[in-house]
Amino acid sequence: MSLIKKLFGALAEKPWEKNQAAIDNAHTGRTFNLSNQMSVVIIIFGVSTTLFSLIFTGYLYSLPPEQDTTFILKNNLLWINTSVLIIVTFFFNKISSDLKKNITNKIKTNLIYVGVLSYLFLFLQLILWYKIMKSGYFVSTNTYFSSYYFFTALHGIHLLGGLFFWGKVSSRIFKLNEKDYTKEEKNINALSIYWLFLFIVWLVFFIIMFVYNDAVIEWCKSLIV
Repeated sequence: MSLIKKLFGALAEKPWEKNQAAIDNAHTGRTFNLSNQMSVVIIIFGVSTTLFSLIFTGYLYSLPPEQDTTFILKNNLLWINTSVLIIVTFFFNKISSDLKKNITNKIKTNLIYVGVLSYLFLFLQLILWYKIMKSGYFVSTNTYFSSYYFFTALHGIHLLGGLFFWGKVSSRIFKLNEKDYTKEEKNINALSIYWLFLFIVWLVFFIIMFVYNDAVIEWCKSLIV
């Protein structure tokens, strides 16, 4: 009987659990080394991505009769605004990269560029809205324009939220000496990723609203021919 007990006892053993327990007991650090700032950004990403995905899905499932939007594409403001967002994203990545390399002489200047260009983006978007409305296209015109206005407004609100935290971080940095800028490195990294997210969302919006359109495709072909 004792032999049988030993045999079944050996078969029932789980040595890997003992090893894993030893590893777990020896582990004193955090499983995921995420800063609080980055955790907040990830949560915002999740919520915002879900929200924007629902908007895009709703738009694609309720497309209006063929809508010619080439008049928006021909407006220089759309292209200028997209370029401004690309430049802002570049500046934020530059600030984040410089902090990691301890290059601090242009941090304040680049932060000012980020703020000015971001507000310029919002201002130009308002002007573009005005021009589209002046052409007779409103939220109530059809599904396309209701989606356009809703998305750009939502994107603008996200940008304003980012600017609020940009203002808080910038005000702290402007009070610090250059050698102490690294105290705000986690905040800068979080904001840099957030602005990159806003640019990616804008790019997806651009493709869905303007490229995914037969009238736009025909217009592009006419430019090539």
